[in-house]
Amino acid sequence: MRNPAKHLLAAATLTAALVTAPAGPALAAAPADTARLLSAGAALAANPYERGPAPTVASIEASRGSFAITQTTVARSSVSGFGGGTIYYPTSTTAGTFGAVAVSPGFTASQSSVAWYGPRLASQGFVVITIDTLSVYDQPASRGTQLLAALDYLTRTSSVRTRIDATRLGVMGHSMGGGGSLSASRTRPQLQASIPLTPYHTTKNWSSDTVPTLIIGAENDTVAPVASHSEPFYTSLPSSSDKAYLELNNASHSAPTSANVTIAKYSISWLKRFIDNDTRYEQFLCPAPSGSAIQEYRDTCPHS
Repeated sequence: MRNPAKHLLAAATLTAALVTAPAGPALAAAPADTARLLSAGAALAANPYERGPAPTVASIEASRGSFAITQTTVARSSVSGFGGGTIYYPTSTTAGTFGAVAVSPGFTASQSSVAWYGPRLASQGFVVITIDTLSVYDQPASRGTQLLAALDYLTRTSSVRTRIDATRLGVMGHSMGGGGSLSASRTRPQLQASIPLTPYHTTKNWSSDTVPTLIIGAENDTVAPVASHSEPFYTSLPSSSDKAYLELNNASHSAPTSANVTIAKYSISWLKRFIDNDTRYEQFLCPAPSGSAIQEYRDTCPHS
C-alpha cells in the first residue's frame, strides 16, 4: 500500500555517498557526525512517514500537538455520499503529506458531538474530517459507507487533497458511527486504522475485518453495553491482526462526545502507530497501559 521508494532512494544515496566518499580531513575529523548522518539515513529509509517530534506522555495528553492548524467547512450541498462536515488540517506542508481520518457521529447526533477530535488530531499531524451524516437516523452500515465517501472526497476533490497521502487513511466514529467504522474497515481493508468509540452494531462477528482496530468501550454504557457490543466485537476480530480493547473506567456511552484525555492519548498513539507506521508511539500501547481511568485493556502486543 505504501510507496516509500523515493525516500528509500534518498536515504540509500546519502548512505552510499558517506560510505564511498574519500576519507578527507573533514570526514575523518568528525566520525560522530558521520554516524549521525548514517543513522538519519537509516531512520528515513525505515519510516518516511513520521510527522512531528518524538512523542512524550505530555505531548499525547496535551490539548494540542506541535502542528499549527486551520479548518474549512464542507457544505452538504457541495458533496455526495455524506452530509458535509468540517476539515481540520496542518497549515504547513514542510513535513510533507499527511495521513487522513474521517470521524462519524452517532445516532441522532451531528458532527458537533465529535468536533473535538478535529483540532486534537490535526494538530498531531493528520488531516481530519468530522462529518454530518445524510440523516441523523442512519444505521451503522450507512455510516460506514459515508465515512468512506468522506475519505474519497478528501483525497480526490477536496481543497486539501494535495496535503494527503491517499494510502494512509483511517476511520473513527461514536456509537452507530463506531459501528460504521467497523463496517468501513470490512468494506475497505486497505484502511490503515480504525477506532470505534463505544460502538453499536447488530452484527457481532467481525472476523473478516483485518484493519488495525482499537475499540474503546465504557464500563457503564447502557446504550451499547460492552458485554454485547465492544467486547464481542473485539473478540471476533482476527487474533492474527493488530487490535486492542480499552474500557473506560466508570464511564458512560457518551464519554467519547467530549474532550477526554484517555481517549485522545491512545487514539493518537493508535493512529500514529498504524497510519504513520510510527513506532515511536508503540511505547504507549505495548505493554498494555493501565491506570485509574482504564477499567480493562486487551491487546495483541507486540504489534506487527
